[in-house]
Amino acid sequence: MTMHEGDPVSQGMPAASLPQGIRSRMVDNGHGLRMHLLEAGKPGARRGCVVLLHGFPELAYTWRKVMLPLAAEGFHVIAPDQRGYGWTLGWDDRYDGDLRQYHVLALVRDVIGLVQALGHTSVSAVVGHDMGSTVAAYCALARPDLFRSVALMSAPFAGPPPFPPVEGRAAPAGEDLDEALATLEPPRKHYQTYYRGREAAADMLHCPQGVHDFLRAYFHHKSADWPGNRPEPLPSSRASDLARMPTYYIMERDKGMAATAAAEMPTPQQIAACAWLPDEELAVYSRAFRHTGFQGGLQWYRAFAAVENRRELQLFAGSMLDVSSCFIAGRQDWGVYQAPGRFERMQERVCTRMQGVHLIDGAGHWVQQEAPEAVSARLLAFVTG
Repeated sequence: MTMHEGDPVSQGMPAASLPQGIRSRMVDNGHGLRMHLLEAGKPGARRGCVVLLHGFPELAYTWRKVMLPLAAEGFHVIAPDQRGYGWTLGWDDRYDGDLRQYHVLALVRDVIGLVQALGHTSVSAVVGHDMGSTVAAYCALARPDLFRSVALMSAPFAGPPPFPPVEGRAAPAGEDLDEALATLEPPRKHYQTYYRGREAAADMLHCPQGVHDFLRAYFHHKSADWPGNRPEPLPSSRASDLARMPTYYIMERDKGMAATAAAEMPTPQQIAACAWLPDEELAVYSRAFRHTGFQGGLQWYRAFAAVENRRELQLFAGSMLDVSSCFIAGRQDWGVYQAPGRFERMQERVCTRMQGVHLIDGAGHWVQQEAPEAVSARLLAFVTG
């Protein structure tokens, strides 16, 4: 089926959920979507437009704490619910549907269509968090004339995939990661393998604890509130090294993500003390994912791994990200290191005009929510510098 009917402004994003000064509306992006977006500032703002792109399992609402500081400095700030998420309409959530609509360049077209529909001819900065970081990077790589700078958050960008090796010069074979993880004790699996599976969406949507408590535990587990998040560079991509990461990345083979998160459910006291995501704000997420389910977001994991998507991105093989860039993440975020070598390659080779790399103390994966003042300061220094 194609998602989703209903009035998103009244059902999904009541004004009471938003900080004063942030508005919610729907815009046809000309690429098959009626996109729900949050915005602050005015379209004719003197410093232009800043686009904020969320990851999984997130929403435009993820950016609520950094939008107003950017708008106050003269930017029109827009944060959409991307394809597969929230109150945006027009996407297909069938597991056996056409994954091409979730290919990276299709998601880039979604952003370009939205920007143009809002009347902008250029974007001062595109900012992406988690999987949104990949989309932001390809926005700037494919259209540097339109996206004049890029801020990557939590997920380093190692550049486009290379063309296959010349025949007779094949790269040395490495271990099959899924097979190698299954031989560990206890047997393990990679979270992206799980997310690409047919059962993942139902496992999370219909979990015994309910969507709200699932998201509470998941957000907690990947935040700086969870004491086990002490990330460090890994020596290789071998299974034995990747297994040093927490179970939200390298899962126990026989557990789904709902059960994995349930084992790390914070106490009522910890929930009450969570100032960066109080229960009424978490309810915005749980309401949205109960409405849409999780398959739309999980389609990104499947599409990004598809051979056809990789072939499309090979059009940019060897290209560097030559617009002004920066990287921001929480110091307690394993996402920086989950793909060994990517963080270093981003800085040393791919981003030729890297203005700064900022690891923010006291924040985990949800850095713009856990440490919004620090993130706002870093973004403002970047986009106004």
